Amino acid sequence: MKEFKFKIGNQDYAVAVEEQTPELLKVTVNGQTYEVDIPQTKAQGPRPVAAPANPKAQTGGPANVNSELPGTVTKVVVTDGQHVKRGDVLLVIESMKMANDIVSDVDGTVQHVVVTPGQNVNQGDLLVEMVADFVAAEATIAPKPAPVAPAPVAESKPVAPVVGNNGVTSPLPGKITKIAVNVGDKVKAGDTVVFLEAMKMENSITAETTGEVKAILVSVGDQVQNGQTLIEFA
Repeated sequence: MKEFKFKIGNQDYAVAVEEQTPELLKVTVNGQTYEVDIPQTKAQGPRPVAAPANPKAQTGGPANVNSELPGTVTKVVVTDGQHVKRGDVLLVIESMKMANDIVSDVDGTVQHVVVTPGQNVNQGDLLVEMVADFVAAEATIAPKPAPVAPAPVAESKPVAPVVGNNGVTSPLPGKITKIAVNVGDKVKAGDTVVFLEAMKMENSITAETTGEVKAILVSVGDQVQNGQTLIEFA
């Protein structure tokens, strides 16, 4: 299970994400639990099944770690070949101005750290290739396999160019459900300008600076990416 805490506008959120199957996540937001379907695409490939929560139920095998959120890798704690315990921090991802510890779900051995500090990742990107202890123990008896080339990191989806620094960008991927301003409106820092639906939850996106709305670059129903410019100020 991955746990995150973040703030959107003036609202604090405590989020816990637990993978039930490769296509289903259980997401708990401020005590309210949702089931979230994850569409599978050829570009991403099948998502690895999360290791069992009970350590006694571990049977070995791939235990790869994928990113549960978009962000920037700020720190890598482990190295190739290192043995880790369940709950140990593997790396740190900064998302929405908050550092999130990415931990191991199993006792196992790091096969390959795919990402490096400063690298941007999307939700679902492979971060660390791992195997659980049972497979690692067998590997000491079996002949060492030939080195396998690291899996390529999925190419980031293009986002709309940022128009200067005077505007509002999306802090996470989602769907525009409402636009709260019009061209020519004057807004202050903290005013809500757009509503965005992500993980079946509506989020209010606020302005960080005072200004006049010069252009609205999205429409209701648009799907947007993390970092995409939504509103341009004069």
